[in-house]
Amino acid sequence: MSAFKPEIVPKRKKEKPLFGAKQDKHRNDHHSQSAGKRDGDLEKRIFRNRVIMCIGVSLVMIVCLFTNLYYLQVISYNDYQTRSNENRLKIVPVVPSRGIIYDRNHVVLADNRPVYHLVLYPSRDIKTLDEITRLNALLGLNLSQKEIEALNRESFTRKKFSGIEVSDMLSEKQIAQFSVNSYRFPNVQIEASLKRYYPFADIATHAVGYVSRINQRDVEELTAAGTIDNYAGSNEIGKLGIEKYYENELHGKTGSREVEVNSHGQVMRTIKHNPPKPGNDITLSIDIRLQYYIQEIMGAQRGAVVAIEPESGEILAMYSNPSYDPNLFVRGIRSRDYSKLLSNPGRPLINRVTQGGYAPASTAKPLMCIMGLEEGLVTPTGSFFGGPYFKIPGSTHQFRDWRAWGHGWLDLYRALEISADTYFYDLAFRAGINRIHTYLDRFGFGKKTGIDLSEESVGVNPSREWKRSRFRQSWQLGDTVPIGIGQGYWTSTLMQLAKAHTTLANRGEVKTPHLLHEITTPVAKEGSKRSYEDPADPKELVLKDPNYWDVCRTGMYLVVNGPEGTGRRAFEGARYKAAGKSGTAQVVAIKQGEKYDAARLKMEHRDNALFVAFAPFLKPRILVAVILENAGGGSRMAAPLVRKILDHYLLDLYPGGYMGEKEIKYVKFGMGGTVGVQ
Repeated sequence: MSAFKPEIVPKRKKEKPLFGAKQDKHRNDHHSQSAGKRDGDLEKRIFRNRVIMCIGVSLVMIVCLFTNLYYLQVISYNDYQTRSNENRLKIVPVVPSRGIIYDRNHVVLADNRPVYHLVLYPSRDIKTLDEITRLNALLGLNLSQKEIEALNRESFTRKKFSGIEVSDMLSEKQIAQFSVNSYRFPNVQIEASLKRYYPFADIATHAVGYVSRINQRDVEELTAAGTIDNYAGSNEIGKLGIEKYYENELHGKTGSREVEVNSHGQVMRTIKHNPPKPGNDITLSIDIRLQYYIQEIMGAQRGAVVAIEPESGEILAMYSNPSYDPNLFVRGIRSRDYSKLLSNPGRPLINRVTQGGYAPASTAKPLMCIMGLEEGLVTPTGSFFGGPYFKIPGSTHQFRDWRAWGHGWLDLYRALEISADTYFYDLAFRAGINRIHTYLDRFGFGKKTGIDLSEESVGVNPSREWKRSRFRQSWQLGDTVPIGIGQGYWTSTLMQLAKAHTTLANRGEVKTPHLLHEITTPVAKEGSKRSYEDPADPKELVLKDPNYWDVCRTGMYLVVNGPEGTGRRAFEGARYKAAGKSGTAQVVAIKQGEKYDAARLKMEHRDNALFVAFAPFLKPRILVAVILENAGGGSRMAAPLVRKILDHYLLDLYPGGYMGEKEIKYVKFGMGGTVGVQ
């Protein structure tokens, strides 16, 4: 093994600096000192600048912050306060209680009943669908799956802070069940309201009417009238009858309530309350006892009855049969129920008293007498031979009398007593349609009666102009003749007929038929009651000779009390003296030479039966007009019903009133024979 020999590295020769060693050493020392000094100053400047910048930025931010605070707290204070209050505070309209409707004896016809609603306020934390399903199972609401899904969809389209009505009428049992389990449903409340209720159901529907939900058409009408604000929070409005006609009186004035709500829209507390003004109460002139009695005696017979107090024009009863229960419409009638009413052949939705158009038939003959006397065409005792038919000169057409062999010699009294058609055919022919039209207009035919109902037809007061406009045909002589017995183109409502006969019973004094008796404010005070004011103009139908009224009234008296009177059998043994007139109106025309046979005709083609009567004769307390559709003869079918109504009113309901003079006067009226007038 050889010994280790270290490697010897040769020493490098030291190089000589280019500019000399001394000079370089001096420069390097100076640079080191200078660099140290400069670095310290720089750091101080940088630090100082950074501090100043931070302070500046902080000051700017503080200024911006305070500026923003000033803007929010001072400049925009009102705006943001309003926004905050809108989220926390809510103005809730308070619906006024609707006025009560009474009959003339202060029996309630339309009332307000408290009902309880189940209202759900949707929450983000609770699924609405599950919540409704649980409520349905707990309370037995009988909601179908479709109804539940519809309520769930409604939760997405509802207005902010508004609830969903799950049920609109809870029972006491359901209210108790929910109260026990309310902790399980923090976003559900029971809310109370008042609903309209009609205790007599279908007895007075066409007079009282009903309320129902406000629809788009109602909104448009209220907006046009400038009263839409008064219906904030309301969902019902009068739709028919008195409820509609006196809506402004019954509705009242809406109040308001300022409340605090939570994030779900539920009311936490009331801050301010502006109470509503209740609607005014209305007292009607009808007697519900008489109304009920009329419904009872009519049974299933289609027709209508109106009873009026002649002295005042107050309607004592107004019944159209068939009728219907207005309570169905209050909560919103189901389509199935509404379809039944529409498809009913009896047409219960029609008020036959004011909307039904009927030929007045022979009930118009006393009115034709007034025209004949006033125009000098007839005299009370002037003779006329009543044959079996009447013919226009030059024509072969026979206008037949109801009695096939005629009536023989007649005067005006006997013509009315036995209802001789030929007498009035001749009168109408000689008068002409122009004069007939003028007098029918004076009695109110062809125009509204003025009754305080919106549902009223005007009928037809025929004229040359009317036929030309309606059929584009000229008026013929043959068109005039049947007008004399209330047939042909002449159609009238039962209310128009009753008003005309009321004028006759009053000896020319015109009274507007009306249902309103009195309007009363809820708070009793001086001047709180307002009675009905008659708008009739003129107030009196003036004739050349006022005695003409008594002549025609006497003719009607003979109808009931005369030896040949068509209504004598129906009024036999009456404890009062009445006057009346029967009528039998053809529904379809009978060909020449044919005989009327009801058995061979369809029910809807048979004659209508009419009767109008007032009593007591000298100073009438009540006038009744009746029409029975397709019932047959007026004296045979309608007269007995009128007798029952008069008996019930004069003898049972109001027996203490005037019943006639104590002593009977026996007077002879032309060919009508001797009769006792009381």
